Amino acid sequence: MAYISGKTLLDRAWKEGYAIGAFSVHNAETTRAILKGAEEEKAPILVMIGQKVINTMGLAEMKAMVDAFMANHTVPVAIHIDHSRQFEQTMAAARVGFHSLMFDGSGYDFEDNVRITKAVADVAHALGIGCEGEIGKIGGVEDDIDVDEADAMITSVEEAQEFTNRTGLDYLAISMGTAHGIYTSEPKLAFDRIREIKEIVQKPLVMHGGSGVPDDQVQRAISLGIAKVNVDTELRQSFTLGVQDYWKDNPTDFVLADSLGAGEVAMKEKVKEKIRLFGSSGKASDF
Repeated sequence: MAYISGKTLLDRAWKEGYAIGAFSVHNAETTRAILKGAEEEKAPILVMIGQKVINTMGLAEMKAMVDAFMANHTVPVAIHIDHSRQFEQTMAAARVGFHSLMFDGSGYDFEDNVRITKAVADVAHALGIGCEGEIGKIGGVEDDIDVDEADAMITSVEEAQEFTNRTGLDYLAISMGTAHGIYTSEPKLAFDRIREIKEIVQKPLVMHGGSGVPDDQVQRAISLGIAKVNVDTELRQSFTLGVQDYWKDNPTDFVLADSLGAGEVAMKEKVKEKIRLFGSSGKASDF
């Protein structure tokens, strides 16, 4: 296995001007699709375990599944807990061996967000792993988290600076005009704000809601300081459409290895496409 701290992955990407793909797993086939895609592209990645799959499959169980499939892979991987809103759950991820911890306190008041994120960062640093925090709100729906896009806001430079200084986090998720889920209109990212925050905080920045953002906007955001791009919806779409297409052509084939295997292949190709877009293809040799 080639596990590595999320901080190590993102620090290198941020300094060299590319981004690490953070890809959500949901079952055995999606886990294999992500790891195979990364292996074929020789790319470092974060494997994200989010709230929906934790609630349905279990946190430790999903970590064990990734461990099992990692036995056959050599690229650098960090397992990341996504959008944890409970300190206890975040610590449970640390105990079972995650390499990157996200505490999402964006729904808390500012002082509580600072207090809990700092506690998570202190634990992460003691363990030699990475810590992600979030300031501002990111619209849309992901897992069991729903933020009305009208309530989403662009993170201010002042908030980002104070939050980063007081928490000691390693990478910061900001509101920049993206949303979770499927976009109803083309997003328009706040590029000037991304640049301003990067210049002030001097740490890797994170794009949530990366599915569906036009390629040129993603690449520009990376050039301005985004070092981690979360992708989930597009991967689930690719997997589901791959299964549906297989059943259209093979309506009487109920062998799950066949239909789910078709979904796995389709999702793997989407992972590879995103890795190339983020500029991380071939970067595994850097670690």
